Amino acid sequence: MAPLLLLLLSLVPAAAAAYLCCVRRYTGSAAVVLHRREPGRAEAGGRSPPRGFVSAGEGAGGGARRSPLASSPQWAPRLSGFGLRLFVHVANTAFGQICLLPVLIRLNNFSLMRSLDIREDPTFIPEVAAEVMEDKSEAKSTLDIIKQLTDARSDSASNGFSFKGIKDFLDCYRSGKLTPSQVAKNIIAVLEDCDKSTPPLRAIVQWDREQIMLMAEASTVRYRNKCTLSYLDGIPVCLKEDFKVVPYHHRVGTVYLGTEPETEDATVAKKLREAGAIIIGVSNMQELGTGTTGCNPNRYHKTPRNPYKPNHFTGGSSSGPAAAVAAGLCPVAIGTDGGGSVRIPASFCGVVGLKGTFGRISSHGCLPLSYSTVSVGPICTSVADAAIVYSILAEPDPLCPYGLKQPKATLSGMCAPDLKGLKLGVDWTFFKACDAEVLSICEKAVEHLQSLGASMVEVSLPEMEEVRVAHVICILSEMRDFLQPDFNKHFYEMNLDTRASLALASQFTALDYITANRQRTRTMRFLREIFSTVDCILTPAIPCTAPRIYESDLSTGSSDLNFTVQSMRFMQLGNLTGIPGLVVPAGYSTAGLPIGFQVMAKWWDEAVLLRIGSKLEEFRYQTKKPSIYYDILA
Repeated sequence: MAPLLLLLLSLVPAAAAAYLCCVRRYTGSAAVVLHRREPGRAEAGGRSPPRGFVSAGEGAGGGARRSPLASSPQWAPRLSGFGLRLFVHVANTAFGQICLLPVLIRLNNFSLMRSLDIREDPTFIPEVAAEVMEDKSEAKSTLDIIKQLTDARSDSASNGFSFKGIKDFLDCYRSGKLTPSQVAKNIIAVLEDCDKSTPPLRAIVQWDREQIMLMAEASTVRYRNKCTLSYLDGIPVCLKEDFKVVPYHHRVGTVYLGTEPETEDATVAKKLREAGAIIIGVSNMQELGTGTTGCNPNRYHKTPRNPYKPNHFTGGSSSGPAAAVAAGLCPVAIGTDGGGSVRIPASFCGVVGLKGTFGRISSHGCLPLSYSTVSVGPICTSVADAAIVYSILAEPDPLCPYGLKQPKATLSGMCAPDLKGLKLGVDWTFFKACDAEVLSICEKAVEHLQSLGASMVEVSLPEMEEVRVAHVICILSEMRDFLQPDFNKHFYEMNLDTRASLALASQFTALDYITANRQRTRTMRFLREIFSTVDCILTPAIPCTAPRIYESDLSTGSSDLNFTVQSMRFMQLGNLTGIPGLVVPAGYSTAGLPIGFQVMAKWWDEAVLLRIGSKLEEFRYQTKKPSIYYDILA
């Protein structure tokens, strides 16, 4: 028996060597059937409800009301504390890379592209040529429209609280009630106070008293001499930390980047200075933009708090900008959006967020973490404020390779009394993949828009599961490529959730990436067809409200793939294809958390978003005051 056992043991290495050296290894799986996608023809199965999509009763708009968790992964436990540390360690071992992560990729359907045969050529950059539009001589100029907006807009005091917006600051300056210098002193006092509170707000992570006063005093002189530079003169603004802003450190949410103060502004920061804005500092963000909660436990940042409920997340990755606007520190902030990173925190914090068309606002001077999915956009107190900021920032930049041939930004139709003539596209199957509270408010918002003369048209958004996976592959692959040197050199200085995301990203192949960009081509073609019949696409902003912060999140961070997928559900279409999107607060949950509504339009047509968004604001009968709010003008 013993000799036989020894013989068998001696044959095992030989058999293993023969298998490894002689037997053909199939890439992917030999049993996988490739599903051919015919060019230009949508797959009916693309609209089928994703996994975890269950009935929740009947709803207006036809069909069964669908539930909360859209595109829920089959296995994605929420990790923090020791569990997150253990997972990150194992994920970055040979066992994790060969065994654990490939299983996670399959369980969460991220291997979908490997089963598709897509014949369209890949689109690596979602730039779209502008349509030639007729010049309507009777159309109002942008400045005339902005003047009308600032003259007419008023948040009714009879409904209680209202955010202090650009108009409120301008009224104070023009009347002499306050000067920009006095406002700047108020802001400095608030910045000193808000991080001493319990819990600290952590919206602005770098600021400089001397810089703030220098800009404010210059603005005060201009108001005194009646030679202001723009509608943003004297208006407090902040920028997300992934923009270069003199003289702050360009840390991008990390502890290892930006070791020296910046000496050159990003284009957006430069334009804000030229417009006379007061840059009050740079704001917090999730490390390297790798998540959607806003959680960042490292020593330079700490996790910002949602002004509506401080024990809930702000959303990310533009967490600080949204928290700063919602808490009253400034009426305007600038963020970046690669997977909802402007729109998610804006929605969670109950303010307005605009993601421009890809290339519409220059990204020069912003860390290029994902070159094909990221757009720049403002987070503001109102749609009118977003329109003002957009009109100033949206133009070609010779230093930015994208958007050089964009059409002139306009605000046409914003002052129209109704929405007559507009066609609103809704895919109800897709629309209803959200929590019941969110769905109820968003359905009523659609009815409100119809009551203003717009017509609702049912549309089909095909292959949305493919869109979800293609977007994840594109953004994570590009981030992993850009951050590869950092991942090797600064691995232990990165947050745990960042290491987990980049470890997962390493599983995607060149074939995955190319197929994902082929899917981008298909989806952009489908959108062109849809936008030939409707002016916009309506969805809820996010399927849920802001999640709770747990104690362990504050020390180790957290990784919640289930929430990340859920929160990006209505965002990814815009990032993959480059179309613009606007989120507007529509109401509140029973727990008092904000609920947002999203409008998306064809490339370069931000004007229709702003027109519809201004009417959506009328739907929200009340603006609730955040738990953390500073009245800078008091």
